[in-house]
Amino acid sequence: MHAETHLKLEGQPDWQTPKVNGRLPAPPHDENGHTWHHSDRELFLITKKGMGAVVPGHESDMPAFEGTLADQEIEAVLAYIRSTWPERARRYQDERSRADAARQK
Repeated sequence: MHAETHLKLEGQPDWQTPKVNGRLPAPPHDENGHTWHHSDRELFLITKKGMGAVVPGHESDMPAFEGTLADQEIEAVLAYIRSTWPERARRYQDERSRADAARQK
């Protein structure tokens, strides 16, 4: 993966405090952020199309990677991110993913 893409995945300082322009900084994707609070489907959409794909109107400095990363690359990045979470975060995220998949049926 390119270094620039990797840096974008690490998040920005003060990610919970809106910037002067009203946009939220990109969150970290480790256990200290809230990435693990989203389902697999939501994480894929957020990564590919941006946060507005899941929360209409939401503006964040987290970039969309559509056109930069192929779907398979997005899946690989998300698998890596998940692998860094502690067991409790992975269990929680698995539950969210199952519940989200059931709602989509």
